Amino acid sequence: MIGGQKAIVLQGWSMKQARDAHQADTTTSRPPPSEVDIRAQLQRILDNASFRASQRRRVMLQFIVDEALAGRGPRMKGTTVAIAVFGRDETFDQQSDPVVRLEARRLRSDLDSYYVDAGNQDPVRITIPKGAYVPRFEWQNKATATPTPLPDAAPPDAALPDPDPTVTPSPEAGFPAGRSRGRLILTAALLAIFGLAAIAAAFFGLRGAKPEATQARTPALIVLPFEAFGDIDEMEMIASGVTEELIANLMLFQNFRVYSTTASFRQDAGADPVALGRDLGVSYVVTGIMQSQNGHVHLRARLVDAQSGEVRWSGSYDKPLTPSDLIGAQRDLAVAISTELGEPYGAVNEAVAQRMDSDSAPSMPSYACILRAYDYRRSFEDALLAPAMACLNQAVVRDPGYADAWAMLGWLHLDAVRMDVVAEAERPAEMAAAFDAASRAVEIDGSSQRALSALAAITFYQGDYAAAEALQRQVLALNPHDPDILAQMGWRLAVRGDREGLTYLEQAVARSANPPGWYHHMIAVYAYLDGDYARSLDAAEKSSKLGSAVGLSFAAMNHAKLGDMEAARAELAAMAEAWPLIGRDPAAVYRMHQATDEIVEALVAGLKEAGWTEPATTME
Repeated sequence: MIGGQKAIVLQGWSMKQARDAHQADTTTSRPPPSEVDIRAQLQRILDNASFRASQRRRVMLQFIVDEALAGRGPRMKGTTVAIAVFGRDETFDQQSDPVVRLEARRLRSDLDSYYVDAGNQDPVRITIPKGAYVPRFEWQNKATATPTPLPDAAPPDAALPDPDPTVTPSPEAGFPAGRSRGRLILTAALLAIFGLAAIAAAFFGLRGAKPEATQARTPALIVLPFEAFGDIDEMEMIASGVTEELIANLMLFQNFRVYSTTASFRQDAGADPVALGRDLGVSYVVTGIMQSQNGHVHLRARLVDAQSGEVRWSGSYDKPLTPSDLIGAQRDLAVAISTELGEPYGAVNEAVAQRMDSDSAPSMPSYACILRAYDYRRSFEDALLAPAMACLNQAVVRDPGYADAWAMLGWLHLDAVRMDVVAEAERPAEMAAAFDAASRAVEIDGSSQRALSALAAITFYQGDYAAAEALQRQVLALNPHDPDILAQMGWRLAVRGDREGLTYLEQAVARSANPPGWYHHMIAVYAYLDGDYARSLDAAEKSSKLGSAVGLSFAAMNHAKLGDMEAARAELAAMAEAWPLIGRDPAAVYRMHQATDEIVEALVAGLKEAGWTEPATTME
């Protein structure tokens, strides 16, 4: 009891359940659940097919409940769980091995999803509060009595929202720059293949809770069941599978919160997006229509602003349908849509930025700072850095537990060094600030893609390439669909001479709807080293046309190789104007970004062929 009132801000509870809990507590002093009640509820959860936790998360739930009931809950640490459940030994280090934190987060989501649907009438609710592994046991459906209304409670017939959605488990600069019941069994089998067990619901708090617990830092998104038409019987099943997998993929991105599969399929495919925005509090609605004809499936997807009803993005996809690869077709369609929507420079972030540009007072100020930082990091214009950093500094004061804000602050401190914004004497302090901010982000959320990405980048620029690669591979494992994560991995490998990086960069370019210029830099470098100057020039111009000084340097050397010296000289002049340092000392710029000696020497030689000359030193 807190201040005479039970703490009822629990993950996954709807406002109605919270109100009912308060009303019951004001009229009854029912004792807490007994051990018999708790064990019966645990078995009820584990036996229910709707509880989709993996086997090891089931073991974890059994273990932490047993420990709590045995009175050992207060002594339960991550190391205890790692040894007992995940087979680790006494050398287990939570910082280098986040398995317990990740699985605890997923288990919380599994429980939330269960209580939203199958368990919403169960007598006892089991939750795992964030930041700990000790479960909490409370009555969910209390004895009824004449209720005492909560202050400012909505009238009984008011529309109540579903639980807020959850987030399940980034940018690197290169060089600057309805379904039928008859098919349920088949659908279930397909979903098992997809491995969608960890789709979750209900992460953010309730209306009426403390503002710091409920303020939406990121927009909420719901995917409606895709409609199906066509000339094959399996179209409804395929559309359901694409919808399910799309939701799972979108949950990997950190730019927004996604309503769970349960919440999504509770809606009608033709539901009004504006009504959903009003009733559920969602920001955007994804809809889709799938049609099969002559062995092909055509899918049309849309992103609709739930505030205005305006279509913010639409995409069309075609895929051949072969009986042997229905699952592959579903997977490819889901990946394509989720990538266009979810990448840092994708449709959702663009829509949010447009809305904030037109709002005098953004409703998500801290998230607005994230978008401002991305805006800077797309072009690396010096004029955008200071406002973005000032915004993030305000965000971490206003919202100190927001890992993404700390992560982006780390990125910007790093950029101030590697983009030659701060004086050389200030660089050690700036790098220390970058490392501190990124480390703070990882400390807050060890599974945050942005936090781990920032720390990986800063570690790379500190010269610890092996540690940076290990961190970035963790991020890639968390979300293999994000082009920015692929590009970071590829760029760092390639700049250190590992051609494996080119594969990642090419995947990033292919998957990105609008890739930043730096995605192409190392592709241009290696094409130049291989003597494929036309391909190198094509890649270089992806950033040189946007004013990137390094892109201009690559374009200059390729124009020279292709015999166009006039164009080469023009690119050199534009390069020096865009960034005077590269005009004076290109080798210093290339080395600043950790390029190998072989790459630096080849690029400087290419610039000399294009007409660059080292400035004469002035003797005093």
